[in-house]
Amino acid sequence: MAVTVSHPELFTAQYPPYGDGWLVTATPDGTLTDQATGRELYALYYESDRLAAAHRTNDGFVVAGSGAAAFLETTLPQLGLSPRESEEFIVYWLPLLQANPYTYIRFETAAEQAANQVLTVTPAPGTLIRVMMEWQRLAAPGRAGFVVVEWGGTEIPG
Repeated sequence: MAVTVSHPELFTAQYPPYGDGWLVTATPDGTLTDQATGRELYALYYESDRLAAAHRTNDGFVVAGSGAAAFLETTLPQLGLSPRESEEFIVYWLPLLQANPYTYIRFETAAEQAANQVLTVTPAPGTLIRVMMEWQRLAAPGRAGFVVVEWGGTEIPG
């Protein structure tokens, strides 16, 4: 299996070394083997600078630091992550999120993710799940100035 991204020059961290892309053998249980070294891998990892800036929108969530774990435990499975994947995400991000009085959280759309890094996997997987969280520390969730609230819902037919 070949795994490439559109902008590896933006990497700030990577493991194993990316080179011209990662070449791995994947087994049905999720085990990866680096074809260059024969090393068994748990995951392919990178951190990257962004081309498109992260930003606040009206579709995010304000989460108390003390409620960050519960929020992620509920939300991540809804985004398609398995229990193990959810736990990995939570263990990585929880120290940062729970240290805040409140945190604004939103999850990027596929188009927003592709604006920063297109991920290509060959052969193409049957399912591709990408979860990219944008977040911002907030001192308080309060409202200021002129506030308008509209709420409602619509049932989807069928």
